[in-house]
Amino acid sequence: MPFITPDNGSLTVFNLFDTVDRAGQKTLLDTMEGIIKGANYPGWRSSTLHGGLDKPCAANYIQWRSLDDLQERYEGENFQHNTVPYFKELTTTVHLLKTEVIATHLHPSLERIEISPQRDDFTVIVIMGVEPGNQATLVDLFAKPDSSMQDVPGYRSNSILRGLDGDFVVNYAQWESREAYETFHNLPEDERPAHTRAMRAQARPLLTSRSSNTYEVVFARSASDQPSAEQSAGGR
Repeated sequence: MPFITPDNGSLTVFNLFDTVDRAGQKTLLDTMEGIIKGANYPGWRSSTLHGGLDKPCAANYIQWRSLDDLQERYEGENFQHNTVPYFKELTTTVHLLKTEVIATHLHPSLERIEISPQRDDFTVIVIMGVEPGNQATLVDLFAKPDSSMQDVPGYRSNSILRGLDGDFVVNYAQWESREAYETFHNLPEDERPAHTRAMRAQARPLLTSRSSNTYEVVFARSASDQPSAEQSAGGR
């Protein structure tokens, strides 16, 4: 199953899709799951499909070996002439965000960050817009460890990813439940630790936009899950 770590050298891509309604979301998720099951593209490492909870949408967290591998896939004739038009029919908006993992923070009870449908994580993806000149500062602020988080009920992990285009930062977070996340998210500012308030005060003026949604992981597959050539031949 896929794992999030800043030292595996992967290019991480977020494919974000909005749909009109839940029926459209189901069709989109079924279609994407079928594509992931058959994925064998050069340089592709993993895909983790998320279904939107607060609104009908989907997010695909994809790990690639390199930007060149990603471009080879997305510039291919089949993708441009078949996949792209089909997804435009299924969705209202599509965003492709190229990122790299800068830092990961996790509860002491976890050894590493796994993203899998076998887990029951309540996932939150936050996209923070920033002027390119301020991106490094914003990344540094969120990348610093915050020991107080290990005492927050229901907190599991969060990962900070830098947008390669230079104008956004992503916070990918896992929680035990919606209740745990909302309790933390809605905590009055004066009840947060002093160092957390200071960090948030520094970060807030740097943001040019902020959007978020909540998800559950519905399907995941890694390149290492693929059958060997011998197994594939035997299954034909």
